[in-house]
Amino acid sequence: MGLNKYIIKRIILLVFLLWAVSTMIFFLIHLIPGDPVVSILGEGANQQDIERLRNQLGLNKPLIEQYISYFKDILNFNLGNSIFNNKSVISNILEYLPNTIYLAIFSMIIAILISFTAGTISAFKENTITDSVITFLSSSALAIPNFFLGPLLIILFSIKLGWFPVSGSEGFKYLILPSITLGTSLSAYLTRIVRVSISKELKKPYVLFARAKGLSEKHIFFHHILKNAMIPIITTIGLQFGALLTGSIVTETVFSWQGIGVLLIRSINRRDYPLVQGLIIFITFVYLFINFAVDISYFFISPAIRKEIEKK
Repeated sequence: MGLNKYIIKRIILLVFLLWAVSTMIFFLIHLIPGDPVVSILGEGANQQDIERLRNQLGLNKPLIEQYISYFKDILNFNLGNSIFNNKSVISNILEYLPNTIYLAIFSMIIAILISFTAGTISAFKENTITDSVITFLSSSALAIPNFFLGPLLIILFSIKLGWFPVSGSEGFKYLILPSITLGTSLSAYLTRIVRVSISKELKKPYVLFARAKGLSEKHIFFHHILKNAMIPIITTIGLQFGALLTGSIVTETVFSWQGIGVLLIRSINRRDYPLVQGLIIFITFVYLFINFAVDISYFFISPAIRKEIEKK
């Protein structure tokens, strides 16, 4: 019963946050300087054409009427149509979403492989030269921004060596450099979390007890240490993956990777109200849903958290 109550509370919070964010975005987007109608028709358009298009798009109505209409559409799962291409907002998102998903998955795989390997070694070799080197490298990677690392990889692997394309999103080869760029930066922070979590578990009495019973180090690590260390690690992975799925704007821009981040920037520049609003609602929902899934996963991973929830 405790889990059901916990899930219901989380769902209520999720719905409230979606309403709050969608409301805030609606009013903020209308504060952006510039007229989307003039952006579409051009500076030389006559006033009659401007008024006709403004009326057609519903932009001549009072702001509160626009908000009510906008919220009704959301409740009906209708995010409207893009001002520029007249395609539905959902169609525009679905067109760009696969590229963002591919980039997110490959970047996360790279980050997890690097961080789990480096973080585990660092934890077992705590206070040694190996630990210091790994800590230094992760700190260095954390300090390098994507807008610097991305062009550096392009110069080295695309221009100098010619191994990968400079930019674009037409195939697997185009995915490698942006994935490395994102995966490297993500692994820097995740490595620290893995190291700290595993190091903390290594010092606990149950590890000494397991060793005294004659259990192998491999068995102790995978069945005890790693399982107990996973809560902060999963939280970090969930947050990072949520951020990736909502569009890595800088990396997508550097590599001209046609994902959600690039679509959002393009829509803001065009003052495409429906598409900007739809994108941010989608981004918010994805991010909050992933956090919701991470919260629920605690119940199944941690016996302590499971007992606490079941008591409520």
